[in-house]
Formats: sequence, structure tokens, C-alpha cells
Amino acid sequence: MSYIIETNDITKDFNDFRAVDSINLNVPRNTVYGILGPNGAGKSTLISMLCTIQTPTSGTAIVNGYDIVKEANNVRKSIGIVFQTRALDDILTGREHLEMHAALYGVPKDLRQKRIDDVLELIALGKKIDEYTKNYSGGMKRRLEIGRGLIHHPKLLFLDEPTLGLDIQTRESIWQYIEDLKSSIDITILLTTHYLEEADSLCDEIAIINNGEIIKTGSPKNLKSELKADTITIVSSDVEEIEELMKNQHFIQKILLNDNEIKLSVEKGENLIPKIVKITETKNIDIKSIELKHPSLEEVFIKYTGRKISDK
Repeated sequence: MSYIIETNDITKDFNDFRAVDSINLNVPRNTVYGILGPNGAGKSTLISMLCTIQTPTSGTAIVNGYDIVKEANNVRKSIGIVFQTRALDDILTGREHLEMHAALYGVPKDLRQKRIDDVLELIALGKKIDEYTKNYSGGMKRRLEIGRGLIHHPKLLFLDEPTLGLDIQTRESIWQYIEDLKSSIDITILLTTHYLEEADSLCDEIAIINNGEIIKTGSPKNLKSELKADTITIVSSDVEEIEELMKNQHFIQKILLNDNEIKLSVEKGENLIPKIVKITETKNIDIKSIELKHPSLEEVFIKYTGRKISDK
């Protein structure tokens, strides 16, 4: 497999504080790869080293075939960056931002207009592109920043908390934009986030980071399936009888009773629902509803870190 990022024990210390601790990471090309962790976990520090903004205290990293310390200029030419904090000038229009960025990155003059037109089609700002960015909404500003990061055709785009501070509707529109971007151009996207639903929705693979260390990697689907703890919820007026029937079933891991609802912890619940229904039918038990829930990414995070992602 071809990797666009490869790190070897990359570490960053700030005086006596270790922000990133001996991280080893391999990011496949042409994927959306997520670094998932709470605020202060080391996500932004890791990104800043991979972008050559900060120098590692120890360890090494290769980005698009270039050493981040020895070949920093080549790394910068092959990446795009959208920072966590807004980086737009209110007295410039959206188009002027794109033109300036194209010039700064050395896009040849005869190619600039074509590149700008291509980006404008991607970010879909319409006539707003010729208005001052001070009049843009949060979502429009974020789309412009992402478009600006694409103007020089980078092989790798870093998105540091791309939807931080946005309302849920705008956040979901940015998710759709990133999905469209992934399917329309040849690029790898590395994003940091502390939004579990964002990582679950967008990422082909994620790395969970906590206290500066990566403690688990894998696709969201595989990480959730490793928990082997689906929940089947049954609503019935005969929950006590269902409980008695389920106590002796070897495939039931745990039973939780609450009023007219019973929750059964099982593995591969989609295969067991017909079996459970059949067992209850032998006793003429009336089931009002039955629902299957797979483990969430939050449960995965709690398992490997011992805390919720929102905990300080």
C-alpha cells in the first residue's frame, strides 16, 4: 500500500510538557483520514509538525515522499492547509483571496484563471465570490478556505477541526462538501476533529489520540464491530417473561429491564432478531416494537481512553 504520510516515533515537547508522544502513523493515499481526540490531545500539534510549521523534538516524518525537516519546502509545495482559526482578510473578496493564494504558491500566470474557475465550481459560492468576505457566513468562509487550500493542486489537504464553531446545519453542509471533494478530485484529506459523528461520517480510517499518544487505529466500521456489543431493544407489556426466556440463551451477553422495555446485549444482532422473535412467539408474547442498535464511535472512544471525548 502507498502511504502519503509515514511517521516514526514523532515527538514534540514544550519545556516539560510532552504534547505528542512517539506517534507512528501511516496514512494511505486518496483517503479521508481522521485524527480523533478531545481538545488538548495533541491533534493540532501533530498537524503543525506534518505541515512543517513546528519542528519535532525527536522522531521523523515523511509527507508525500519528503522529509518534513530536511525537505520542508517540497512538503509545503505538495500540501494545502485549512487552519482551525479563521484566516481570511475581511477587506478582500473571495476571488481576491484565491488570486493572492495562487500567486503566493507560484501557480503560473497562464494557469491561474483556470485553477480559480475550477475551485469556484467546487466551492459553489456563486456571486458571493466577488463580495468582501466580511459579509460571508461561517460556512461560506470555511468553503472559501478549503477552496483556497486547493488552488495549487496539493496532493494532501490538512483540515484542522474544519467545522469547529459552526452550527449543525452548516456543519453538515461542510461534511457534504468534503464528501463531494473526495469523490471529484485525486487528493488525500487528513482532518482532525473532536466530533465523533464527523469522524464516523467522513473518514475511511481514523486514529484515536489521547494525551499525545495514538492508542487505536482502524476504519470506523471495524472499530465499532470490534466491541461485539449490539443492543436489541424490545418494547412489550410482557418484559418480565421475555427476561426469563432470555436468561438461558447462550447468545445473550447482558439484560437490562426498564418499565416496559428490555435491552439485550448481543453480538451480530441482525442475525439474532429473527431467533428472538421466534422464541417469544412460542409463548404468545406480544412485541410492540424491536430495535437494533450497533455500537457507537463514542463507545469505542470510551473503551480505549476510559472517558468521554467531551471530558476535560
